[in-house]
Formats: sequence, C-alpha cells, structure tokens
Amino acid sequence: MQLIMNSLQIASAYILFSLGLTLIFGVMRIVNFAHGEFFTLALLIMGVMVPLLVGIEMPLAAAYALSGILGIGLTLLLGAFIYQFALKRFQRDMTGSFVVSVGLSLLLQGVFLEVFGGVPTKLPTLVEGTVNIMGAFITVQRLIITCCALLVAIFMCWAIMSSRLGKALRAVSEDHEAAMLQGIPYRRIALAGFLIATFLAAIAAVLLSPVTVSSPVVGGDYLIRGFIAVVIGGLGSIPGAILGSVLIAVIESVGGYYFDPTWATIAMFALTMFVLLVRPKGILGNG
Repeated sequence: MQLIMNSLQIASAYILFSLGLTLIFGVMRIVNFAHGEFFTLALLIMGVMVPLLVGIEMPLAAAYALSGILGIGLTLLLGAFIYQFALKRFQRDMTGSFVVSVGLSLLLQGVFLEVFGGVPTKLPTLVEGTVNIMGAFITVQRLIITCCALLVAIFMCWAIMSSRLGKALRAVSEDHEAAMLQGIPYRRIALAGFLIATFLAAIAAVLLSPVTVSSPVVGGDYLIRGFIAVVIGGLGSIPGAILGSVLIAVIESVGGYYFDPTWATIAMFALTMFVLLVRPKGILGNG
C-alpha cells in the first residue's frame, strides 16, 4: 500500500506534464523540448515570491496563492510569446521544431540562471501532519497536492473529451485540413492547445513547489520522464499519456524501493526501447 501511495504521488505530477506534451504534439505535430522551462519558470517565481511575501508578514497560504497566480500568469505570457514568435512558424515541421525548441530550452536555461541564480531553493512546508491510509503513511501536504493534481487532470480530460474547445482540439489532431474545411480556425485552436499545455506545466510547478527544490534546470528531469511517458503511451494519445505516466511512476517507486534509483531509471529506458520495438506508435497510439 505504501508503494501504491508513492506511485500515485509521482504519477499525479507526471500526468500533468505528459498531458501538456501530448496535447502540443497532437494539435501542432511538434515535440516541444522547451516545455520543461514552463515548469521551471513557474517554480522559480514561486521560489522568489513566497519568501518575499512572507517577509512582509503576509500569511504563508496567501503568499503561496498570490505567488502561484503570478507564476502561472507569467508562464502563460512566456508560452504565448514562444508560440507567436517561434513555434508558430514550425507547426507540423518535426525537424524545424526540434531544432528551435532545443535552442529555446538552452536559451531559457541560461536566462533563468542569470536572473534567478544557480543556488537551489526550498520553500517552507505549507501544511503539517501525516495521515495513515490503509497502512500507508503520507504527509497531508503531499496528499493535498496529489488530489489537486488528479482533479486538474480529470477536469482537463473531461474538457478535451466533452467541451466545444476539446472537440475542436481533437478534430485538429485527427486531420487539421478537414477540420479547417469544417470552419474550425486552426491557428486559434493551435494557440489554445499550446496555452493549455503551458498552463498544465505551470500548475504542476505550483502544486509541487512546497515539496520540490527549485533550480534553473529542474524542468529537465520532468521533461525526460514526460517524454518517456508519452512515448510509451503513444504520442498524441491522452489515455496513453496517463497510462505511460502511471507505468513510469510505478517503475520509479517500486524499482527505487527494492533495488536502486539508478536501476529504476535504466528500467524506464529499457521499457521505452521494448515498446518502440514492439509497437512504435506506443501502447495506445494510433496505427
């Protein structure tokens, strides 16, 4: 039960991250290697603003809330800027988008290092206490984070499957030319999908800020695991992204407990290679 709870905690964050990656790929047919920097920016802003607001005697909960709103807002502005002046020109161009997004990732890491410094920071605990769930111990703070992340993921899945915007995103993902012939504005839908993905990365950072050490390169770890999850589950498949995230979380939790974190990482890549050999489109990918 303890390993199940640990896996659920890890999976909730990976699901938010991988949903953003698979949404961008499904709509724009690009692999965005700068996606981790959206997570990093929101986390770095939290790391600066929370101590600053607490220092002027603002309550800790209010400081987290205000910093989170600011972090998400600035991250969305960065996402809109990157889409408008970089990735918009390389939609459905895998090679061009790869080169541009890798360059943007390196550029943003350098900017973050220059602006925020390279010293890792850790925020104070927001909620104290530990609960026992069927023999498994979990801090109240991590339980709240896990529940919030899962609720956001469930809402996003429902919105994509049932809302008008979600149906437009799915139509564009299936066949953007046919969708345009039906009157769907592809450019606006692509921007909406990109901003939703940016929001998911930012909200993941805000939720994880009380339990994660922030640094200018922290998004890289989540980016790698997010890509592994979507490759295993199937690029462009929302259920596949969720399944891949859960599998990665189970491997990380169980493998890290019984063996070693290094072996758990090796097992992730081994599973990825096996899936690519047996089913190159991923477990739930089309084709």
